[in-house]
Amino acid sequence: MIKNKITKGPVREIIEDFAKEIKSKRTRGATPSVDVIDFRNWVSTGLEQKVYYVPTDLLRFRKDNGRIASDVLSYEKNNGPLSETDMEDQKILRDFLEKKDPEKTEELMNSIEQGTQRNPAIITADGFLINGNRRKMAIEKLWEKTQNKDFQFMKVIILPDTDDKDYGGPPTIKEIEQIENRYQLQSEGKSEYYNFDRALSMRRKIEIGMTLEEQLRDDPRYINKSKKEFNAVLRKFKADFLEPLECIDDYLDLLGRSGLYHTISTGVTDREGRWQAFLDFSKHVRKKLRNEAQLIKMGLEEDEIGDVEEIAFKIIRKREFPGMKVHKIMRDLPKWLENSEAKKELFKLLDIDLTLSNEESKDEKGLEYDERKKDQIWNGKYQNEIIHHVKEAHSKVERMKELETPLTLLEAALKKLQHNDMNTASVALKDIPRAMKLAQEVKMAADALESEFYQHKKNIKKLKNKFK
Repeated sequence: MIKNKITKGPVREIIEDFAKEIKSKRTRGATPSVDVIDFRNWVSTGLEQKVYYVPTDLLRFRKDNGRIASDVLSYEKNNGPLSETDMEDQKILRDFLEKKDPEKTEELMNSIEQGTQRNPAIITADGFLINGNRRKMAIEKLWEKTQNKDFQFMKVIILPDTDDKDYGGPPTIKEIEQIENRYQLQSEGKSEYYNFDRALSMRRKIEIGMTLEEQLRDDPRYINKSKKEFNAVLRKFKADFLEPLECIDDYLDLLGRSGLYHTISTGVTDREGRWQAFLDFSKHVRKKLRNEAQLIKMGLEEDEIGDVEEIAFKIIRKREFPGMKVHKIMRDLPKWLENSEAKKELFKLLDIDLTLSNEESKDEKGLEYDERKKDQIWNGKYQNEIIHHVKEAHSKVERMKELETPLTLLEAALKKLQHNDMNTASVALKDIPRAMKLAQEVKMAADALESEFYQHKKNIKKLKNKFK
């Protein structure tokens, strides 16, 4: 027997009664009869594991399944912890999965019904699914639909139990996350993670000790990248997932609904979803608000950063604007702020209250509405005002584009050069050579423009003299 000594992190406790029932009811006869899964060093050593049939009703969903991260976090914030051993809570977890991507579930059901379950699921010794949650749901739905006894069982590989010392014992919490991460990156028979849930899953893995670098190294696309290339990938994933998630947390905190992620989006089919808006806010607004040069360009002071974020969050909360997409507004917002008149119009949004009155927050029976209903009421109350100010800001920028002339552009450039923050003593020693080079380029550009205007003036005089 192969021995596999590993350094243990916190181990997920095995429920003995569940494990005994799995052992007593598992059967052989599956095809393939053995398989190698990506766990510990089993792939590198070619360590094959038996594939069993296990009654589907003995298999349980894990609430830490990354595909339903936003639903679970929101539910537990509102209702308290979900218990994976409780049958009613198992139904709730299944419902989350079912609503997440119904089209993919239908595709998977058709595939299994017309063929078979191609790949074995991976379960803990006590029957909790690490890989195969959607397959369990699809097979259960096929049983409900057909009453075909073939759909009462699933093919599974069972991870070591507490008495399997030769295989290193049960998986640690981190190892479970690693398995999920590795198989998440294999698309066959699976639904792609919704980006929002994937971001939450990434962050949870980081919190339990699995760095983002470790997560990405599991993806075969990045294994052979150079350090420079891999660091670029790392930055991209932070920008595409973790940084927008930070913005979402700030938004929820501002509204007093920390952790209620279902108010942002419930999945790819959620027409009220706001993930894309926060992604664009993170990349095109917040990034520039954290850059001193960009602040100067937008004509903003440091104490106005919070105001701009509140304005952006109110626009995202409104979500729909006639003829404009919210994520496009986020991309254009920095340019709007550069226009003083548009900025004044946007800052009028600060007068709009983020909260509803006590009466507006409750129904006829005095019961408080859920947060999504409050969003709808808030939108109805303020939509005309918000739309008006946003449209006015947009139109002022568009009009300014039409009015821009060489003179207005020169006046704007001079104003920035004479800005109060243009304090040469504040430039770091290491940046002085670059500052001097920029100043020289500004001077050269100014000299070239002066020469052009001088030549233009001479040409006009010649024309006037010619027609005298």
